[in-house]
Amino acid sequence: MSLKLKKYDITKERLPQHIAIIMDGNGRWAKGRNLPRIEGHRQGVKRTRQIVRTCGKLGVDYLTIFAFSIENWRRPTKEVNFLMHLFKEVIRDQVPDLVKNNVRMRFIGRLGRIPEDVMEVMRWGEETTKDCGGLTLLVAISYGGRSEIVDAVKKIINNGVPSDKIDEKTFCKFLYAPDVPFPDLLIRTSGEYRVSNFLTYQTAYTELWITKTLWPDFTPSLLLKAISDYQKRERRFGEV
Repeated sequence: MSLKLKKYDITKERLPQHIAIIMDGNGRWAKGRNLPRIEGHRQGVKRTRQIVRTCGKLGVDYLTIFAFSIENWRRPTKEVNFLMHLFKEVIRDQVPDLVKNNVRMRFIGRLGRIPEDVMEVMRWGEETTKDCGGLTLLVAISYGGRSEIVDAVKKIINNGVPSDKIDEKTFCKFLYAPDVPFPDLLIRTSGEYRVSNFLTYQTAYTELWITKTLWPDFTPSLLLKAISDYQKRERRFGEV
């Protein structure tokens, strides 16, 4: 890995603490090969495993992946059911590997919509990996950035927080993962120039990196290229 860091002119000291990824293009990848969409999702999972391992080896602290948006519930029932089954399968298969590599798994989103059998496996995954102290992998499932903001407002109201006590610091305490720093780098595959309702509040000053590569073709080398480009940027956060 050190040789690759040198090749891409990456310094460990300036690694993004938190990387977020919109893993887009599974369906188009399958269509381009005359395969069913579900095969694209399977290939996407294989790529996700590889990228998670790479982030862990690099020393990235947090990785948030957009696995299933709240809008995805509108997809055909057959595809949604397949994805729910796939989530269960992947969690069961990958948790031992996550533990081995010291990766903690967490889930964010409107989880009340997730079928109970899937939630049971998700809770098991979180519990089994809770003491892992390396990379924290946040899986956004049944997630929408606007929904998260609405849910935060509801929690603030339900907790009786006076309006004159609400500021950005207070608001952030009611987000899905209030202990997690905002993303430094947001990667989007498939060439679309939008953030698609992902981490809407958290990405105000996040650096964006977009590639036309579809997610199943997104290699660790492209991840290193994204990090290299990120390290060449000057982050001013609105200052001069």
